[in-house]
Formats: sequence, C-alpha cells, structure tokens
Amino acid sequence: MSRSSRELVGYWDRQAATYDRRLAGVERRFLADSRRWVCGRARGATLEIAIGTGANLRHYPGDVDLTGIDWSPAMVQAARRQADLIHRAVRLHQADATALPFPAATFDTVVSTFALCCVPDERATLVEALRVLRPGGRLLLADHVAASFWPLRALQHAVDLVSVPLQGEHYTRRPVTLLRGLGIVIEETERLTMGAIERVDARKLH
Repeated sequence: MSRSSRELVGYWDRQAATYDRRLAGVERRFLADSRRWVCGRARGATLEIAIGTGANLRHYPGDVDLTGIDWSPAMVQAARRQADLIHRAVRLHQADATALPFPAATFDTVVSTFALCCVPDERATLVEALRVLRPGGRLLLADHVAASFWPLRALQHAVDLVSVPLQGEHYTRRPVTLLRGLGIVIEETERLTMGAIERVDARKLH
C-alpha cells in the first residue's frame, strides 16, 4: 500500500467513531433512499465494497449471503457493531478494493454505495469488482457524481480542489461512464438531486 493510501486509511479510521452522527441529516435527506434502491436488488452471494459503518446492512433482503470489505480497520469494527445490533449475518474483512481477497467469479452481486468517490483508483476498483462477479451477475452502485445541473457541477469542481488533497473525496466522478468500456450492460440508471446522485443497476456479460 502506498504512503498516500495509508494516510487515507488513517483518515477513515479517525472518522469511524463519529461518522454516522455527523452525517445523519445528509443520510436521511439524500442517501437512504438510494441505499434501499441498491441493496434491495441484491441476490445470492453478495459482496459490499467499502462497507464503512454498515449503513447498508438493514436494507439487504434477509436471504442474501453477505460479505463486506473495507480498508479501514476502524470502519470494519463499526460495521461489526452495527451487524450485531441489528442481528445481521455478514462476513467482514479488512481489504483493499483494488486487491480483493476472493477468487474470480465468487459473487452473484457486488454492491458499492457512496464509496467510489473516495477510492484512489476508481477504474481499478470497478475492474476488480467485475473480476469477482460471476457472469450474468449484478453490479449495483449509488454515488454522488458530477451533477447534470451546471452551476452545481461548477461548485463541485471547486470543492474538489480542497476535498481531494485533504481526504481523497471526489465530487466530479461518474462511474457509469467507465462501466461502458468494461464488458457490462447498464440495465437501469437514475439521477437525483440535480443529477448529483446516480444509481446504477448493471449486469456482467461474461
């Protein structure tokens, strides 16, 4: 792991204890519905990339066989506490999203919500997600992206100048544009909040 990646892991370790409390208002107003939209579509053996504090756990169907990874040890611990609180079975691992500790074609579904904005290498993370996804499996995403409303998009570019060097958070990415070149079919997309939040339901071809 590079020095910059280790610094980002340390940043997220420090956020874990207070993250849910600080983001509660944003979560209720902007994020929770997308979590339900994404997680409710998961089927079979499911991997969640960058599980964070476990905010998605309550939204998965009960019969999903769930595994979660995060590169922050403190976030993994927070997700474990949340899983225990709601009695949700989940296997948790500390792992880098660009080097997943699973064989190819392990999962029926791979999920990522509000995390691709924070990984150092967005494309490498998507390629690795597709590697562990079975042919015909579903990749389900939600994230904040470059807005379709141009004044907001201009503001996002300005915010990136501060947020990227300080905490590795990008506001002007759009994962769906990368997926179109990675052997995957986009089955459904929705954009909300002036286009600044996007949800994606995609299927791996082979």
